[in-house]
Amino acid sequence: MDAAAGRGKVAPVFTDLRRSLRFYWYRTDKVVWAFAIVVAMIITTLFLAMQAVISQREARRAAQREAHQQSLACLARNVYYEARGEPAAGQFAVAEVTMNRKASRRYPGTVCEVVYQQNWDPIRKRYVGAFSWTEFKVLPEPDGEEWERALKIAEAVYYRREPPALKGAMYYHANYILPSWAKEKKQVARIGRHIFYR
Repeated sequence: MDAAAGRGKVAPVFTDLRRSLRFYWYRTDKVVWAFAIVVAMIITTLFLAMQAVISQREARRAAQREAHQQSLACLARNVYYEARGEPAAGQFAVAEVTMNRKASRRYPGTVCEVVYQQNWDPIRKRYVGAFSWTEFKVLPEPDGEEWERALKIAEAVYYRREPPALKGAMYYHANYILPSWAKEKKQVARIGRHIFYR
């Protein structure tokens, strides 16, 4: 009985509220409401667009950071496997040759593509890695002080913290071999057990 009486009192309140709102709506200037709705829609659209731009920028930055990390890892591996027993100048030179190739239009456009590039060798009748270590199927993972040093050298060359010592050098080989291509190139330095060419 009490519940029914309570419901009976609530119904007129809602009816009165509805009448008041309807009366208010008919007396109100609709232009003001339309303007307020349009402004609210514009602000909402701008807010959503700004959020999309910010999230897209963050995604682009994250992708760039990832690309830099991959490039640094490839460059450091090249320094490590090609020249870890060489003096620091020789390791810097190997990193510099790698970056010179990346900058050249004759080579691939990323550090990793340069490091792992393969070319057809008509004499051996197979694809040959530009850097010999990339041809090995299994290699021990780089670690220890030599790996830490290779990482530091790679970062210094990659971010151009170290001024170039061998401008334009694109080739090198160990001093105990003499590849046929060496006769056609200009020798620019001998560092450790490597000879560098332009």
